[in-house]
Amino acid sequence: MEITRAEDRAGRVGSAETFTGTAYVAPVFPPEMNEVSAGEVTFLPGARSAWHTHPAGQMLVVTKGTGWVQERGQAKQVMQAGDVVWCPPGVEHWHGATDKTAVTHYAIQGMVDGAAVAWGDKVSDAEYTGE
Repeated sequence: MEITRAEDRAGRVGSAETFTGTAYVAPVFPPEMNEVSAGEVTFLPGARSAWHTHPAGQMLVVTKGTGWVQERGQAKQVMQAGDVVWCPPGVEHWHGATDKTAVTHYAIQGMVDGAAVAWGDKVSDAEYTGE
């Protein structure tokens, strides 16, 4: 058995290429564990991911706060602490905080041919606000 202490899970601010605003990403476990990885992501108000897909899908487990998630072509939806969101393989989506509240979730995704995510364009302010 092995315990990784919270203070030993060094995180980083998400890249400006794949996030708008401040998103802090801390690894939970690496893909060496059965080709599945997980990260704890905290989005400050107004922060969100770029549009992206996952070849094996992605599970979001919301642990704190309130945020938004949206599938391309569908209405933006609220996600809040206690919710679990399943993003099927290949479905383009984004997720992040609302404009007024922070949100934290675990993002869990499998790998296919060595890749867990395919990043797309950044979410525009108009897409984010729903205008």
